[in-house]
Amino acid sequence: MLAYLAMRLGMGLVGLLPLRLAVWIGQAAGRGYAFFDTGRRAMARRHAVRLGIPPDLIDSHVKAVFAAYGRYWAEALWIRPRRRTKVDGTITVDGLHHVEEARDQGAGIVFALPHMGNWEYASPVASRVGVEVVAVAENLRNHRIREWFVGMRTSIGIGVVLATGGRSVMRQLEEVIARNGAVALLCDRDLRRRGVEVEFLGERTTLPAGPASLAIRTGAPLLPAATYFTPTGHHVVIRPPVEVAPAGSRTERVAAVTQTLAKELEALVLAAPEQWHMLQPNWPSDLDGSP
Repeated sequence: MLAYLAMRLGMGLVGLLPLRLAVWIGQAAGRGYAFFDTGRRAMARRHAVRLGIPPDLIDSHVKAVFAAYGRYWAEALWIRPRRRTKVDGTITVDGLHHVEEARDQGAGIVFALPHMGNWEYASPVASRVGVEVVAVAENLRNHRIREWFVGMRTSIGIGVVLATGGRSVMRQLEEVIARNGAVALLCDRDLRRRGVEVEFLGERTTLPAGPASLAIRTGAPLLPAATYFTPTGHHVVIRPPVEVAPAGSRTERVAAVTQTLAKELEALVLAAPEQWHMLQPNWPSDLDGSP
């Protein structure tokens, strides 16, 4: 209850501010938060090493990561339905033609995204070309916070399916694809540790099988994408469709597509590593204490 009340209070206060001031406060709060959450700060340092950040720049990199995380939260608390048009006016796009081509094929779209910038603010991009977007949201234990997230995403044009772990989730996503809609999946972290083993940023780990599996099951193009913060808004990059292996068992095909997707995610993250707010364990060595 306290977390939800704090969120509602933050939403009310941040919502009163001009966006630029809200962003500045969010970035400052993120950098301040880094001093208190030693666990996440340590994890950000581990990820910085994987990203190839020089040792003498790791401290400043970690501060930038937390600033990006703070900006994400500030923007999430600031957004209102009436501000959607204003947000859309701040977004630039590379690769929108990939979405148009996929739309015209009529087979639906699967977007695969890393935790970069503010991916939720990218949803109006698909609306520009008449594509419905539905995302899978973590089924948080705190139902009030869960409902807030769902409401926030709905307000900017994102449909939501909760990740309950049942077959019904895949069925709902397949229904979106069947009506030529798009499913957006954050896929650079395997929450359940039951995904596909891949090499990601030079180390073995697992990534969710969902994007590859959904694309193979439905025939929908799989488009890697990312949203980056800019000084005045957001920049969306949409990559060409990932090639889906035509031969082999379904398991082999899912594994091959997921490995290809991992390389695409690497490239998207390395384009602006300070905006990758991955602050949780993501590799087995993060959990067993290996250097």
